[in-house]
Amino acid sequence: MRTVCIFMLITAVIALKTAEAKIFKKCDLVHQLKKHGVPKDEWSDWVCIAKGESSYNTKAINTHNPDGSYDYGIFQINNRYWCKTGSKGHECNIKCEDLLNDDISEDIRCAQLIKKMQGFKAWVAWNKKCNGKPKPDISKC
Repeated sequence: MRTVCIFMLITAVIALKTAEAKIFKKCDLVHQLKKHGVPKDEWSDWVCIAKGESSYNTKAINTHNPDGSYDYGIFQINNRYWCKTGSKGHECNIKCEDLLNDDISEDIRCAQLIKKMQGFKAWVAWNKKCNGKPKPDISKC
């Protein structure tokens, strides 16, 4: 019963947070990356990751990981290692639910930490859709 109540609480919090979410356009994402100090030579990789992982959707949640973990937000940050569901915690010291709104400051900060620790290979989408393949054209951004 306790597990059901916790799940319902988490679901309610996620539902409230997703009301604030948005779907970025690639150039809007590039402007956010620039604003947050992400190196220019990484922008196309981050845009490719966001497109492949969430279709630029800040409210995206993947609940189908084989290990039972969830991925949250525009960069699909995992709650087993990086964010914690329900309270601040794990490597990025953030609540996963805070990755589901239109302010992607925490998403970028955490994604940069993940990249620093594991490289872009930490993202399934980068491995399958970006690594060694044409990335989204951001030249007009």
